[in-house]
Amino acid sequence: MPASVLFIGDGLTANGLWSDWLPDYDVHNLGATGKTTDEVIAELDAVVDRRPDAVVVQVGSNDLGWRRSDEYIVRNMETVLCALRKRLPAVRILIVSVPPREREFADTVRSINHHLRQFAPTQHAQYLDLWSRLARPDGEIDAAYSDDRLHLNDAAYAAWVSELKPALEILFQRPPSSSAIPIQQI
Repeated sequence: MPASVLFIGDGLTANGLWSDWLPDYDVHNLGATGKTTDEVIAELDAVVDRRPDAVVVQVGSNDLGWRRSDEYIVRNMETVLCALRKRLPAVRILIVSVPPREREFADTVRSINHHLRQFAPTQHAQYLDLWSRLARPDGEIDAAYSDDRLHLNDAAYAAWVSELKPALEILFQRPPSSSAIPIQQI
């Protein structure tokens, strides 16, 4: 039986044809257009109920549209990762960077991704950096990957999948998490 991989996140996640692109896995997609980090937190019960082998989290871009700060978004993402680790201690977690979009958001997205890259290992999660693949030097999404500087086109999804496949292979080669060793009371 193939490993189950559950995608959670916003419209960028929802629009991915993950089952087609990842035929070696049992893929489920809970992404939805317009979803924010608050809504991902609210749906964690549904994630836990499915008991996937791995969770791929990609969210945050819509929070920027609501003018939420990098601190707010990072705090919510940390909440997602901590809740997944606590409630599904054996799940493998892959956190995907917030992708680039319009230049005005570049500094905020860089800050979010910097914090996520540092925080992910504390929850035994793997970080997947799409920013460096999709961004121009000024931080705006490369026009080759988006027609409107926000939504991803086919070339962007191809780039994502080319990074995602080896990341999932690595994710499944490693133990899902480390657990505390119980100490007997004497």
